[in-house]
Amino acid sequence: MELKMTEISKSFGEVKVLKNAKIHVKEKEIHALMGENGAGKSTLMKILTGVYTKDTGNIEINGTVQDFHTIKDSENKRMAFIHQELNVLNEMSIVDNMFLGKEKRNKFGLIDKKSMVKQAREKLNLLGLDVDPNALIKEISVGKRQLVEIAKALLMDAELIIMDEPTAALTDKEIDLLFNIIRGLKEKGVSFVYISHRMEEIFELCDQITVMRDGSFIGQKATEDTSFNEIVSMMVGYDLEDRFPRIEMEPGEVVLSVKGLTKKGKFEDINFELRKGEILGFSGLMGSGRTDVMHAIFGSVPFESGSILINQKEVKINSPIVAKKMGIGFITEDRKNEGLILSFSVAENTVLPSLKTFTENKFVNKGKISEVVSEYIKKLNVRTPNQTIEVGKLSGGNQQKIVIAKWLITQPKILILDEPTRGVDIGAKKEIYEIINLLKKDGVAIIVVSSELPEVLGICDRVAVMHEKKIKKIFDIKDATQEKIMEFATGGGI
Repeated sequence: MELKMTEISKSFGEVKVLKNAKIHVKEKEIHALMGENGAGKSTLMKILTGVYTKDTGNIEINGTVQDFHTIKDSENKRMAFIHQELNVLNEMSIVDNMFLGKEKRNKFGLIDKKSMVKQAREKLNLLGLDVDPNALIKEISVGKRQLVEIAKALLMDAELIIMDEPTAALTDKEIDLLFNIIRGLKEKGVSFVYISHRMEEIFELCDQITVMRDGSFIGQKATEDTSFNEIVSMMVGYDLEDRFPRIEMEPGEVVLSVKGLTKKGKFEDINFELRKGEILGFSGLMGSGRTDVMHAIFGSVPFESGSILINQKEVKINSPIVAKKMGIGFITEDRKNEGLILSFSVAENTVLPSLKTFTENKFVNKGKISEVVSEYIKKLNVRTPNQTIEVGKLSGGNQQKIVIAKWLITQPKILILDEPTRGVDIGAKKEIYEIINLLKKDGVAIIVVSSELPEVLGICDRVAVMHEKKIKKIFDIKDATQEKIMEFATGGGI
């Protein structure tokens, strides 16, 4: 399918969110749509798929002007939109999810489950997915659910598939499988619009890149004719000179020692030290045990043997409340479910772990809260219209800054950040790195768990590599490379 969107404009009230936006996707092309959060990417795609109606502009499919007023309109033209938050019902079977709203019926008007299972199995097999269509969708991994969504698109013979951050929760193995499937479908004539903040993926997978900024089209480049720096400059509107700002300083004394930490099936014989003013990275494939180790240190997952020492003294951390009292902060990988209460305001989320600090004689000092929240909004450059807005209405990068702010208010001595820049745009990523560096400069001991190797190599002083629940190697950063880290993360290395 060939898609042309030209001079697309859209306003919500007085706010103009799209201004003469455009994109041109050719047949059998994987086309990246890039831009910071708020650039207009999702709005443009929602207009294409009939969720929103455009104010002005043209949409052409294979040279014919089209107008889409409903999702059904776009589906009838063989377009599918696979959202970052997967559109699946966990308590339903795979086949029922695939045919939801499009159930096959026999001549008596009854649902033809046998026919549905047969078709579902054909499409799943086409993607190399060996699962029972009658299994509940909650019983398969997130990566496999992503492939079920693609199979669902194939059921409607989709000729254009839009994918929004499809690899955010996938393992490296699942990403490789997904990319091979996308390439295979491309060869069969399917076109893709691929939305992602992961620059390495874009350059590996995509043929063309369209960049948007502030609701407008900035430019289109063939992937082979451009560079990381050029695309980033187009996205943010200025040269992003140092992608990973680093502060070189000698770390201080050991503040955290982990010795022989073990929990059967989760992690085994974990040993490491963390110093004041040091950033220790944790790398490894998804499922290697990194996050479970962090939860054990924070007291949210019990361990069976081993010990944790803070400032050379053994401590018993049996809950996050105890961990907080010990000066440990934990920014989890799942900010939407574990880090924030999305329906609460910016201010309420920011002070949640330290509410007692703002309570006098059983009364909450709202003036003090407002003052401190304002200070951190300014300090972390949080882009929000006010403190009272629901935090769920902010962009991913600004939500993450609120999670960071709420722990900074507790003044931690040790801060664990699990996937701190997941789903965050390029400009906000750099701001988060700068915040981490300032904490390092102030003597905070920091652990960064990350699946992005350039990030680990760019900001950390040392990196621990995990494989199958064990630490296989701890590198000084000067000795580490992506190849060496991956070698140990996949069970190689000596």
